[in-house]
Amino acid sequence: MPLRPLGVGEILDGAVSTMRAHWRTVLGIALAVAVITQLASTVAVGIWFPESGDLDALSNDPDPTLDEFSDALGGALGSLGVAMVVGMLGSVIATAMLTVVVSRAVLGRGVTIGEAWRDSRPQLLRLLGLLLLVPVLITVVMLLCLTPGLAAVAGDSANLALSFLFLGMLAGTVAAAWLWVRYCLAAPALMLEKQGVLTSMRRSAKLVRGSWWRIFGIQLLALILVFIVSSVVQMPTTFIATLVGGDGGTSLTGAAAATGWTSLIISGIGSVVASTISLPVSAGVTALLYLDQRIRREALDLELARAAGVPGYGDPQADRPTPGS
Repeated sequence: MPLRPLGVGEILDGAVSTMRAHWRTVLGIALAVAVITQLASTVAVGIWFPESGDLDALSNDPDPTLDEFSDALGGALGSLGVAMVVGMLGSVIATAMLTVVVSRAVLGRGVTIGEAWRDSRPQLLRLLGLLLLVPVLITVVMLLCLTPGLAAVAGDSANLALSFLFLGMLAGTVAAAWLWVRYCLAAPALMLEKQGVLTSMRRSAKLVRGSWWRIFGIQLLALILVFIVSSVVQMPTTFIATLVGGDGGTSLTGAAAATGWTSLIISGIGSVVASTISLPVSAGVTALLYLDQRIRREALDLELARAAGVPGYGDPQADRPTPGS
């Protein structure tokens, strides 16, 4: 990574280059987290919520009973909840460890999986709190924007309710996007500067100020790229799982449960591969955005050059700061 303000292409390329240069550590972390989280999610869904597939069966039932609808909806929501909780925990660990890897890679230093774990472990609970607090804040803002529309629905005013709901959804989406970008650099600030949750959020807001549109564009571009790559990777396994779930499992085993497990396993394999690729890219882009904003605002490139031992930037042995200093 050049020690100067980075362009959009350099940030995206830097995330991919880090994955290539330190592939053993980066892919090892991403693969381990993806396998563990996907395995836990698949087992939980397959054992505790096997009836979640009943929601699809309701589409063929013109007059379902309230109990059938409640059972199917409860199973589907339970499956989604387990997947979200397990995915959140996996995202916390992957984000923490990959941020450490990227920060060392900027200085040309390698890091093992064990070193990344030791450096990130003290901050995991704080990072979990951060990754819970920001979505809750966004959800509260969305609900506040939708409140007038929901109140109009309760008042049996259909036209007014639709208008208020549309405007509320539009306002809520804008507010959610603003909050997401405002606090998107809080995770690397928390990890690299060893700060608390609220302090890291204020730090992110300070770094984003004046560069909101640029950061929004880069993050959105990264999300689109990750979505495209993940979709392409998962497409074959999704197609196979659909075929198996349609009739293959019943004809081969004569048991619907076997079909469900087979489909879950095949889909899980695709999710693991997609997560192994997407996690390093998304974490790398966010970490490099954080470093780039500090270079632009705080001349962090001078400290990074001294830390990396670049000639002309002082004695690297006298003071070797890290990107989080």
